[in-house]
Amino acid sequence: MLDVRRLHLLRELDRRGTIAAVADALTFTASAVSQQLSVLEREAGVPLLERSGRRVVLTPAGRALVAHADAVLERLELAVSELAGAREGIGGPLRIGTFPSGGPAIVPATLAELARRHPALEPMVQEIDSARVSDGLRAGELDVALVHDYDFVPAPPDAAVDQVPLLEEPMYLATGADTPTDTATGTSAASGPAVRGGTLAELLGPWATAPWITARDGTTGHAMAVRACQAAGFQPRIRHQVNDFRTVLALASIGQGAGFVPEMATTHAPEGVVLTRLPLFRRSKVAFRAGGGSHPAISAFVAAARTAVGAAARSS
Repeated sequence: MLDVRRLHLLRELDRRGTIAAVADALTFTASAVSQQLSVLEREAGVPLLERSGRRVVLTPAGRALVAHADAVLERLELAVSELAGAREGIGGPLRIGTFPSGGPAIVPATLAELARRHPALEPMVQEIDSARVSDGLRAGELDVALVHDYDFVPAPPDAAVDQVPLLEEPMYLATGADTPTDTATGTSAASGPAVRGGTLAELLGPWATAPWITARDGTTGHAMAVRACQAAGFQPRIRHQVNDFRTVLALASIGQGAGFVPEMATTHAPEGVVLTRLPLFRRSKVAFRAGGGSHPAISAFVAAARTAVGAAARSS
């Protein structure tokens, strides 16, 4: 009989690439992970791992078993959700991940709605980049998370994670009044963001030689900025790397460069920043382990987040 916990370790090795990374993520020692995988091989009766230089990689049998592990673990998540639905009321800890700009814009209103509907629920929020959410959910560090992806940076498929849509919003180019925006496009924040037709190349082209403000390297926001500029025909000359959109707007307003911000970040733009709507979108979603969408606490979070987003849209 194959042990489910060892199947989980094999799946994590397939996703993370090294035994050390699996051990670090799941708070095991590397030797303990190796021992458990060796036991799994004996249970399976065929080699699941093979040496490739200084690393181990999955054999074809190992990769086939991972596909079955995804299905098995999804069924277990469904079982947990069904059992939770049989309990009286919704309560207990709910570990929530959120991307940074989701913190002030979505999370407080969502938690307020959760507290109103389900006071016994204990939400615990941690900030995390969308690129790391799948790892956090699979490792059991998170129960649910707000994630996003962008045009040019679609979320990679992951059989272990399900997502439901929450919000789609346009992206804006943020610049200072002394940049080419003054004469080419855009409107100051005081008079509201400009909605102007044109291709990405036409709208970004005037800033091809300007300094740029992007999110930190390795984030989806950074990848989106670089790829959008490349699609417009140039490689951005990055001067600043910050993840906080308020800082991007503040730096742009004093002429420190051009940057991208989503619509929800433009609400309190500082004086002096010029905003131009782009044919580029960010999509926010709620992510959770595959099979967990019917869990009462997850369903409650999704409903509260949608209520919060809807209320924000009506008031804007």
